[in-house]
Amino acid sequence: MPQNLDLFPIGNCAVSALIDREGRFVWGCMPRVDSDPVFSTLLSGLEAPFEGGKGLWDVVVDGATSVDQAYLRNTPILRTVITDADGASLEILDFAPRYQQFGRIFRPTAFIRLVRPLSGVCRATIRLRPSASWGARLAEHTHGSNHIRYLCSDMTIRLTTDCPVSHILEERTFRIERPIAMFLGADEGFDADVGATAARMLQQTEDYWLNWVRGLAVPLDWQSAVIRAAITLKLCTHEETGAIVAAMTTSVPEHANSGRNWDYRYCWLRDAYYVVQALNRLGAVDILENYLSYLRNIVDRAAGGHIQPLFGVGYEPALIERFAPDLAGYRGMGPVRIGNQAFEHQQHDVYGQIVLSSTQAFFDERLLRPATIDDFKALEPVGERAFQLHDQPDASLWEFRGRANVHTYSSVMCWAACDRLGNVAEKLGLTDRAALWNERAAKVRATIDGQAWNETLGRFAATFGGEELDASLLQLVDLRFLAADDPRNKATVAAVEAGLRKGSYLLRYALPDDFGTPQTAFNICTFWLIEALYLEGRIEEARDLFEEMLGRRTAAGLLSEDIGFEDGELWGNYPQTYSLVGLINCAALLSRPWTSVR
Repeated sequence: MPQNLDLFPIGNCAVSALIDREGRFVWGCMPRVDSDPVFSTLLSGLEAPFEGGKGLWDVVVDGATSVDQAYLRNTPILRTVITDADGASLEILDFAPRYQQFGRIFRPTAFIRLVRPLSGVCRATIRLRPSASWGARLAEHTHGSNHIRYLCSDMTIRLTTDCPVSHILEERTFRIERPIAMFLGADEGFDADVGATAARMLQQTEDYWLNWVRGLAVPLDWQSAVIRAAITLKLCTHEETGAIVAAMTTSVPEHANSGRNWDYRYCWLRDAYYVVQALNRLGAVDILENYLSYLRNIVDRAAGGHIQPLFGVGYEPALIERFAPDLAGYRGMGPVRIGNQAFEHQQHDVYGQIVLSSTQAFFDERLLRPATIDDFKALEPVGERAFQLHDQPDASLWEFRGRANVHTYSSVMCWAACDRLGNVAEKLGLTDRAALWNERAAKVRATIDGQAWNETLGRFAATFGGEELDASLLQLVDLRFLAADDPRNKATVAAVEAGLRKGSYLLRYALPDDFGTPQTAFNICTFWLIEALYLEGRIEEARDLFEEMLGRRTAAGLLSEDIGFEDGELWGNYPQTYSLVGLINCAALLSRPWTSVR
């Protein structure tokens, strides 16, 4: 069957991988999410990628008749149960270790697979074929009595196991008569009983995640959906620096043969703002605190000048876009891109997102490191840039490559930067600075009111002096630029729904861009529509549409970036943080209050 996005992510905030419905590792990069893929089958484009292919890790059970998969409750630990024609079965437990050790979080660049017989005796083949050079070749290997070393492109990895090594090297079919442990990580000695150690790591990792989830303030309704989304957003963080990536994959097209194949394994400051905003609603301040550290370093490096919209997880500014010619792409729909040319863009909304992400730290007394006057002074140059650029053309949040305009969303974000700096200055008792920023916010607001409002059409437009619609106009209420009951907002929402809604889903925009006319809906936009419906009092309609979106999730409970209008098929990079943010925000908005049941 063709490759699809019905995949289960595992990870530990240092490394991540995607596992398909047969229990096969099909995507995973090491040592970082933006490294060369060690598991690259997802983008191989082969008709039968698991027959003689590379970039995979699987356990093939002879005569398998059924496969059942689920995460262990409230964790990213995946359990796969495979049953053969005789009724014999085994389980596979896949995870990346994460727990407290020696006063810090232990999150090695490693994956663990535990294979355990459940009933009867299955015969199985373990195939581990890491790829190198972006799918161009199998990684070379050497081995010892209990390990195999694979010389991949960005690191040498070592499999340590209590399974006979020759079974794996020769891909020999054998009887699974006892538990098998496999630890795939850095090329270091494993001076312990691998089976007992892996079992201990499993228990400690499960305990870590159960306790992290226990601290979330979830809504009453749709709890399991919200918890899964929150766990996955956390997996999209690179904890070492605090970066948050937009997705774990690159080059899954936005629709069939579209050429809209982008590398999303980087930290967009816009996407990260929405992630921390959603997780703040659940009380997950650990991710906010870590991300703010990342932001402060970005701001320092800018020294009051231009800030690009995205960076590498290690603050890398230059994400030069190139192709991986040896990978044919998802279902053969290349190209496979590495890097993202958007790092060169002017996207002025980024200044607002930096300030908005940082604002909570000046008011939230829970934080280990509350923001200070020095932090405010460091943010003021960001506000200066926002004020300077609020009426200047940019590529917009949709990252148009072939045109520039003054985009309303970008200008409103610049207004928000000035407005929130005024709030912070008042909190800090800096009366003069508060007056300055409030005055600037008023000037930007007046410009937007005058330039983005289309008097003839009786609504806001997506660009100054234009007529275009785009879904980001639904964010004017969330950003507090307009009240929900403002007639201008109601008129704008009605126009967006009429012009961009197609069935249940919402387009980003309907006009052709550099790659033609969009053929799929952007999932976050549909969630924005749900919020707008709720605010208009169309609550049952909003709940019905939300339930429909929940029904479009993968078996893992997740969403990609885009969805097909006719068949509801998921397209675009996966799992997409934007989409999971929308799920969390709408669940919180639409849920019954806890007081209704207690």
